[in-house]
Amino acid sequence: MIKLIASDMDGTLLNASMQISEENIQAIKYAQSKGIEFMVATGRNRKEALPPLQEAGIDCAMITLNGAQVYDEAGNSLFTVPISHEQTRSLIDLLKENDIYFEISTSNGIYSESQTRRIENFAIHTAEAMPHLTHKMAIAMTAARLEFLPINYVDDFSELFSIEELEFLKVICFHQDGARVLGPITKIIDGYGDLVVTSSGQNNIEINHRNAQKGIAVAHVAKDRMISLEEVMTIGDNLNDVSMLQLAGVSFAMGNGELEVKEAAKYLTDTNIESGVGKAIVRAIDENL
Repeated sequence: MIKLIASDMDGTLLNASMQISEENIQAIKYAQSKGIEFMVATGRNRKEALPPLQEAGIDCAMITLNGAQVYDEAGNSLFTVPISHEQTRSLIDLLKENDIYFEISTSNGIYSESQTRRIENFAIHTAEAMPHLTHKMAIAMTAARLEFLPINYVDDFSELFSIEELEFLKVICFHQDGARVLGPITKIIDGYGDLVVTSSGQNNIEINHRNAQKGIAVAHVAKDRMISLEEVMTIGDNLNDVSMLQLAGVSFAMGNGELEVKEAAKYLTDTNIESGVGKAIVRAIDENL
């Protein structure tokens, strides 16, 4: 019997409007009524993840920043897995040398050096999820959305190293040419040893410490709850979800998921636009998967 469900957010729990559908909400409540704990496992930080959950009336534990930081239901930080200052400096130098826009998620929020480049690159991400939008519409929608997301701007990332006790948790990079540019960068970073590179879209890569992965975090939470991995269910759509799909007794890939994700999961559900998470949860419970 399933005792813990961990779901990704973007492209999975959230629909094209970045909201949790009523069908998904009811399925989560159905699971909770059966004594099953629901939590999210996302690449977002906690402040970015909270609004759609609060709007849906869902209080839950969170795995954030791909596993770099884990919170209990009350919002207390349980543990963090940071990137060392030395390796963060190396990443900054590498990415700037290759003119790649990136942001750094820290224990004090997200930092960027350019608001203009931030909007441009997130607009590309928005256009991926909503291909019917024109570039101008994607820019406008992105600017409106980002206005409400907390972000810190600095003239130079070197300023961050003077902030006492600041931890570097994730570096996310964007480039409109996708794998052509980001692929070679990934190979270089793979050689660093202590880092892992995943992705949540065609035009980005996400860099974490190798111990900051969704699968490792889910396993940690399950162990803390005295739940076996066979009693864990995971749901995701992109490459940063693969680690948690591979370890769970029950795993679902979204219909809109990447091919590698579908190959890693045991089951397939509908797309995020069709409330695939809700359908997967109900199926798993009713069929006792």
